[in-house]
Amino acid sequence: METLTLESKTAVAPKTVITPDHIIQIGMGFWASKTLLAAVKLDLFTEIGDGSFTGEELREQLGLHTRSSTDFFDTLVSLGLLCRHDNGATVRYGNTLETSIFLVKSSPAYVGGLLEMANDRLYPYWGSLEEGLRTGQPQNEIKHTGKPGFDAIYAQPAVLEQFLNGMAGAQAGNFMALANVFDFGQYNSLCDIGGANATLSICVARQYPNLDCLSVDLPPVAPIAAHNVAQAGLAHQIQVGTFNFLADSFPTADVITMGNILHDWNLDIKKMLIRKAYEALPENGALVVIENIIDDERRQNTFGLLMSLNMLIETDGGFDYTHADFNGWALEAGFRSTEKRSLAGSASIVIAYK
Repeated sequence: METLTLESKTAVAPKTVITPDHIIQIGMGFWASKTLLAAVKLDLFTEIGDGSFTGEELREQLGLHTRSSTDFFDTLVSLGLLCRHDNGATVRYGNTLETSIFLVKSSPAYVGGLLEMANDRLYPYWGSLEEGLRTGQPQNEIKHTGKPGFDAIYAQPAVLEQFLNGMAGAQAGNFMALANVFDFGQYNSLCDIGGANATLSICVARQYPNLDCLSVDLPPVAPIAAHNVAQAGLAHQIQVGTFNFLADSFPTADVITMGNILHDWNLDIKKMLIRKAYEALPENGALVVIENIIDDERRQNTFGLLMSLNMLIETDGGFDYTHADFNGWALEAGFRSTEKRSLAGSASIVIAYK
């Protein structure tokens, strides 16, 4: 057996320079992350809006100290999150195209709710990842309050609203893409299980005006969902219902959707929810699941794998999964076939046909 020494490796590729840059960039990535999260929390991008401001104007608007405000703004420029015009005394800062679309609160594509939740909840809880990896136990409110599952979140109206806004921010783009990727036109009814603030139903209903939609979730969520549906002018098409998907049978519908629901739960509950969907669907009905589906080789969808680690932090037994995993569970429940279709970025839908 040939032994490959450092000298022989160098001889094969003498021009290859190995540096720790990639390792350091990942290891210190929280610097950039927290800079963005702080900017969102301070409403910096919303304050700028379509305008441009000097550093001093921005500093005063945001109530920042003089010491590091310029470093803060210029770091955001370097990260590609702000534009800077001129230099010195005449410098002015403005939003980039991306931040004006996605990080200004008045924009319909605002995703800052997710980042606000990441700043207030996930950022401190991820500091205990090592403990979670050693114990297999969640590191969020469950650890600190002893309340099971999502009880701790749902028991605090302000935390619940922030959580729902965060989920809406994370999923809005995916739900809009869903309406284009999956043809709802051949169906008459849709039931969104764990519909949160009804964002999925609103996105689909706008594109399919003849589709009757039902968004169901736990009682504390219903007023928030009903308000959003009314604001969207879709109360005639979307009903909001209260429902415990762990205890209750699923409402019947031609299509059942679940957006970021399955990954919250352990394997037994995942299979139970898929089986309940099968039982509630008619022949030729479809279960449509929206998640950050991990690639079957578990090498490429880094966000999906990180999301699965986030389920360790956030839940008692949740984890993300591959299409191959979902296919096995769906066929076991009785579905005849499944397929996977890509949405935006790392997200996909997996569809099970009855």
